[in-house]
Amino acid sequence: MMRDVTEATPTETRPTGGEPIRVLVVDDQELFRRGLVMLLRQDADIEVVGEAGDGMAATDFAESLAPDVVLLDVRMPKRTGVEACRAIKEAVPSAKIIMLTVSDEEADLYDTVKNGASGYLLKDSSIDEVAQAIRVVHEGQSLISPSMAVKLIDEFKSMSKPEKAQGPGFKLTDRELEVLRLVAKGMNNRDVAKALFISENTVKNHVRNILEKLQLHSRMEAVMFAMREKLLDLP
Repeated sequence: MMRDVTEATPTETRPTGGEPIRVLVVDDQELFRRGLVMLLRQDADIEVVGEAGDGMAATDFAESLAPDVVLLDVRMPKRTGVEACRAIKEAVPSAKIIMLTVSDEEADLYDTVKNGASGYLLKDSSIDEVAQAIRVVHEGQSLISPSMAVKLIDEFKSMSKPEKAQGPGFKLTDRELEVLRLVAKGMNNRDVAKALFISENTVKNHVRNILEKLQLHSRMEAVMFAMREKLLDLP
């Protein structure tokens, strides 16, 4: 008999070498969730520590397990993906959250980013893409497709204030603004480094400095702030 997917269920872990990335998988579609768990278990550097079928259970389970990364469905029963994202970040600030969606047309894209999501992944992505996304966000980077980046930028523009606010954004150096412009276009650290002819470590340092100066928690939040304050000259 099929189990109630609204209950959070711990999964068996398997011994691996080193320190695997601890992942919680949350989706109300049991077949999709179970298939994802089974495939992720084939990666030695990823350990699925639990799975849940609704947003409420996901929050409770994340708090008890403190996973490194949470794969979280946007459309969830009992507590929406946006609400669960916010609650999980409050309970486990160190957890990185990747939102799972069937379409890049999701209206909740902005809200999930604002509430701490580190990435957005389409459900038709390959298992290799999912595994790589987990590694990328675990390393502190953000992951978002170019099409979604464009939608975010458009949304930020619509929220822009008539005049620039006199705030911490003006503490950014010219180089930091260059980095922010490229991040706003959906580039990862490696692509930014190539575009600016600097090392990837230098890009990481710039991103870290940007977040500290703006008192924000993620690179996507930094882009949101910059767009709102009209710090970026994006077309």
